[in-house]
Amino acid sequence: MAGRPRNPELEKRLLQATWELLTERGYDALTLAEVANHAGAHRTDVYRRWSSKAQLVVDTLSEHLPPIVTRDTGSLQSDLRSILAAFAESWSAPWIDGVVALSADLQHDADAELAFRRMAEGRGDALRNALDRAIARGEIAATTDRGLVGDLIEGPLMHRRIAGRQSLSPEFLDTLAAVVHQVLTAGSSVKR
Repeated sequence: MAGRPRNPELEKRLLQATWELLTERGYDALTLAEVANHAGAHRTDVYRRWSSKAQLVVDTLSEHLPPIVTRDTGSLQSDLRSILAAFAESWSAPWIDGVVALSADLQHDADAELAFRRMAEGRGDALRNALDRAIARGEIAATTDRGLVGDLIEGPLMHRRIAGRQSLSPEFLDTLAAVVHQVLTAGSSVKR
């Protein structure tokens, strides 16, 4: 027997309420009951759509995070700098402080973890495109390990912003882009 059809407007309100609460208070303080109240909905409206806070937050991030825009600047180092600026903008929002708790919750929620990985992969398109352009221009080897390049970028960003609670200053981003560029163009391909 079919249930009531989903109300896309209600779902949009719930995602918007989650985004507002997430950016105001962070992941740890967010509750599904609070989301329902903030959206003017019932708790059952939330639980019918999302079985966990992690699933709701991943869907909210997918809906509300600004895209990482691909810009062809003509060189890998300036492409990297542009991509880093876009990542830094996203990672400077208050919700990022709760990413450690979200990561812990993802370990216990396979569906949310899969959705988070898909979202992260999609947000990595700009970097993959920049690397493809650099390979086509002959700046880096075709055997460059794209996953390792992502790790070279995300590791320092995550450590500085989350573990160190430091800002992602333009100087830091310039230095990180230069270091990654130097590693990639050092004459040998990047391998794990």
